[in-house]
Amino acid sequence: MSLKVIKAAVSGQLIITSAMFGLSAHAAEPTTANTASQGNAQQEEATLPEVSVKSKSEAVEESYAGGQVAKRANLGLLGVKSVMDTPFNQTSYTAQTIEDFQARSLSDLLIADPSVRLSSARNNINEDFAIRGFSVASQDVALNGMYGLSPYYRVPLEFVERVEVLKGPSALLNGIPPSGNIGGSINVVAKRAGNDQLTRVTASYLSDSIFGTHVDIGRRFGQNQEFGVRVNGMYRHGNTSQDLQKAEDHLGSLGLDYRGERLRVSADLIYQRQDTDRVSRQFSLGPAVTKLPGAPDNKLNYPGTGYSDMKDRSQVIHAEYDISDHLTVYAGYGTRTSRMNAVAGNPEIKDNAGNFSSSAVFWQLFNIDSRSLEAGLRTRFETGPVKHAASFNGSKVNQTTSIFMTPVMGTLLSNLYDPIYTSTASTSGIETNITKYEGVELSSYALADTLSFNEDKVQITLGARHQTVKSPEYVFGTGAKTGEYDKSAVTPVLGVVVKPWEHVSLYANYIEGLSPAKAAPAFLNVANAGQAFSPFKTQQREAGVKVDFGRFTTTVSLFEIERPTASINNNVYGYNGEQRNRGLELNLFGEVVDHVRLLGGAAYTQSKLSKTSGGTFDGNRGVGISRIQANLGAEWDTLFVPGLTLNARAIYTGKQYNDQANNIDIPSWTRFDIGARYKTVIQDKPVVFRANIENVFDRDYWSTSNNPTEPGYLYIGAPRTLLVSATIDF
Repeated sequence: MSLKVIKAAVSGQLIITSAMFGLSAHAAEPTTANTASQGNAQQEEATLPEVSVKSKSEAVEESYAGGQVAKRANLGLLGVKSVMDTPFNQTSYTAQTIEDFQARSLSDLLIADPSVRLSSARNNINEDFAIRGFSVASQDVALNGMYGLSPYYRVPLEFVERVEVLKGPSALLNGIPPSGNIGGSINVVAKRAGNDQLTRVTASYLSDSIFGTHVDIGRRFGQNQEFGVRVNGMYRHGNTSQDLQKAEDHLGSLGLDYRGERLRVSADLIYQRQDTDRVSRQFSLGPAVTKLPGAPDNKLNYPGTGYSDMKDRSQVIHAEYDISDHLTVYAGYGTRTSRMNAVAGNPEIKDNAGNFSSSAVFWQLFNIDSRSLEAGLRTRFETGPVKHAASFNGSKVNQTTSIFMTPVMGTLLSNLYDPIYTSTASTSGIETNITKYEGVELSSYALADTLSFNEDKVQITLGARHQTVKSPEYVFGTGAKTGEYDKSAVTPVLGVVVKPWEHVSLYANYIEGLSPAKAAPAFLNVANAGQAFSPFKTQQREAGVKVDFGRFTTTVSLFEIERPTASINNNVYGYNGEQRNRGLELNLFGEVVDHVRLLGGAAYTQSKLSKTSGGTFDGNRGVGISRIQANLGAEWDTLFVPGLTLNARAIYTGKQYNDQANNIDIPSWTRFDIGARYKTVIQDKPVVFRANIENVFDRDYWSTSNNPTEPGYLYIGAPRTLLVSATIDF
């Protein structure tokens, strides 16, 4: 993705390149840059760096009034598109939003989206999400448009320029993610050096007693500023708001880029380490539970023992070259190593009184090694009155997981309301034997064309991706390979955008998702244990309208997603069931009146199960799906104190069910957040003070994961949390 600025005195091009791999510009219509928040965030409403001559591609980096949401975002194979030219529901959150939310990871930012919910505990080992009622695993977050490269369990945001959320399946656009989610896609875009020098230091405090520092440095070098360096370093350490829990976070990232007349090259090196003592875990429900016990005090910590230590290292390089004014080629390659060392157990609630047990606490070692590559081209041409934007892309993701597990503690008994905390068992002296557990190789190629008519007032996108899924099968505990799953499928897309008026877009799409099907699990003792299945498809139909008021935009979407679900018939495991989610979404962002901004919306989802085993659960609602989710965040730049902004946010999640039988319901919950920030100048240095309180009324509530075939896991909502920071630009 690049921004082409034609310098008046030079015949060449100045290209500002982001790390959004697979996105490229060409002379016919250049694309984007990553500079929106890389200048001084303390200046009025995040303006763009000034240049002598602006190209029309500068709109790529423009955000809506207030700087919270960018006007363009990545559509993978289709490149970078304006919100008004996109036949999908997509939101691109800027670095300014990350900073103002004081977001430490994705969950702190995406709570602003009504279609997205965290489906794991905030301080759990991993950070998973649900989009449109379907799960999106932490490992499926893309980095610069490529899968298998972002931190595996939790993505920190200090090195991130934008977070892009696309609702619904996206196999054509981005290929299959490693775990095969179909609810939507999340892409993080790494920071790049802007035109202005940047030296920014942030000191922070997070309750109970976590102190941190973040340093962000950006420089450009060369006669034409063609070389860029962006460095981010972060460290946090202290006690969290939950009993006995301590956390320590490390992050180091280096972003390099070269922007020449026709060649752009970028590279990223990312190191992350997250250590948590007394890590929070998820609950399951035992067969004797007939009613979910009331949510306990959110400051309590379950199961009260264990730890998790996680390390990630990612290395990525990407290059793109303009062969001509109408043809660009690109290629990218990256690797990631993830290491987890944890002692953890999953407690099971035994009765309605809240008694629970952890039958075994395991020492777990996970090694995940990933490689990802892609190559492609984009071209623009015309056939008579029809404009074409054609793209071809090939990609491959290879991921291998090795594991070692052994019990280190026996059964632990406790109660939700009167927990018994136990010291974590030592693993000293235990012999380890890490063996291969699972692997997946995802290779694909795709072709798409966007045809534009009548001065781009009508746009039709056609495309298809051929995807091959290979997955070796290993014996748990020995790593012996017993076979290999090798299946292929084609997923198409049809998207239409019609602009009847200048600021109104009507859109519709049909798109499919593709997911690797899990083999029949041995632990269920089914007759076909170990049988492999073909990748299964998910179909989405969507239509909507977008209205851009200039400073404010709204999107209304109607969607239907259908996906197969697994079930057991006559002791044979297979993908015979089906879950259908239909919904209506409203998204809004921007400045409604001077100095007042809104960010949020609402989502109504109607979920229905069908073709379940023996028809037992036909007509029931899917696990972990709320009928209504709503968010509304507001900011007000006060006039009585220049530089002071007040903000507030309400988050509502309706009732959910924890099981396919819909016997165990999870009550609705509402969370309120408040905050303020103050921009000033101290000794000629711009300074921003920020203070936020999440869950200001300290609401206790349950949340659940989204599992279409099994009961969902239960999590306790995060307690009231105070965040304070001071940022200074030198």
